[in-house]
Amino acid sequence: MAEVVVPWSPRLQAYNPSEDAQRPLRRGLAWDLLVHSGMLDHPEINTVDPPSATVAQLERVHAGAYIRAVQRYSADPRRAMEWEAGQWGFVPGMDTVAGLGMHEAASDVCGAAITGARAAWNGPGRAFCPAPAGLHHAMANRASGFCIYNDCAVAVRELLDLGARRVAYIDIDAHHGDGVQWIFYSDPRVLTISVHEFAYGFFPGTGGIQETGSGEGEGASLNVPLPPFAGDIPYLAAFERVIVPAVTAFRPDVLVVHLGADVHHADPLAHLQVTIPALEQIYTGLVDLAEGVSDGRLLAIAGGGYNPMTLGSLWALQLGALSGHPAPDALPDHWRSAARTALGAEPPHDLREETSIDADHERRAVADQEGLERVADAAARIRR
Repeated sequence: MAEVVVPWSPRLQAYNPSEDAQRPLRRGLAWDLLVHSGMLDHPEINTVDPPSATVAQLERVHAGAYIRAVQRYSADPRRAMEWEAGQWGFVPGMDTVAGLGMHEAASDVCGAAITGARAAWNGPGRAFCPAPAGLHHAMANRASGFCIYNDCAVAVRELLDLGARRVAYIDIDAHHGDGVQWIFYSDPRVLTISVHEFAYGFFPGTGGIQETGSGEGEGASLNVPLPPFAGDIPYLAAFERVIVPAVTAFRPDVLVVHLGADVHHADPLAHLQVTIPALEQIYTGLVDLAEGVSDGRLLAIAGGGYNPMTLGSLWALQLGALSGHPAPDALPDHWRSAARTALGAEPPHDLREETSIDADHERRAVADQEGLERVADAAARIRR
């Protein structure tokens, strides 16, 4: 068993940059599942109330002018109708909209990531940040993809400032970890690896194999762009044939992983069609990888996930892999009753229960082959 720090506070629920009414519901149900399943009762799991990130901490990643703009629109969202707001990523009708208190809410999320980074570096060595963690699309000077400040990049920067010589950032969310990649694109101390869905019109549209870093950071960015409906085989192959050898060759002092529940086949915003058994294998594999290359130092950031029926189950599996306490098989009756009332649908009985995968065999076979070819191309680019 391993001790795990879990930075969490109810005030983190205030982060909602897309005005999505279901976002707090999804996160609330997922956290309640951890509570009612007993996952948080193990003595090795320590839930802590994280402080908010300071402006000085945010400025280590984000441009000061951008932070000041966020503060202005946070105090008075009507100002985001000004032409200048579009230059900072706040465009009415687009994905990330300005809202009252968004600076404070995003600073709270970054504060949780900093708390997790310190726990990973100073001890006990492992930390788990449940959503709204995982704001990996935010750029140094622009909001993007529901992300205002980039908590993943803030955590990586904190680790470098604490003394880490090399940090490996592994992003297995369905969407390309573009913000983290571009922020550290020329920094040879940070290896960024992203395994993601890649197709015309799928957000954010970046993450091709040719994006490998620049300047001194050339070779320190790796991407595995998988086609829609790729499924388990290419996803697992990306871990085994790209992530493991690249991270092993890089020899990082600590791992930061963005897990992303939206790769699951029942997620409504992505199409990678990955199953729970494969995800559980990946979660365990990441823990084993950290044990082998970084003395177990690992910060796990839960990331995206848009199916309220499955998000909590995947969080439980993630925390179970980190702590060594496997998630229970049965979903708690109290949680099932609350989910039934909130969602108007019947929850499964088993935490690992799978629904049918909505994809025909021929389409999956084509995606499987194309996915494996892209894994092979990415593996050939590993800097050893």
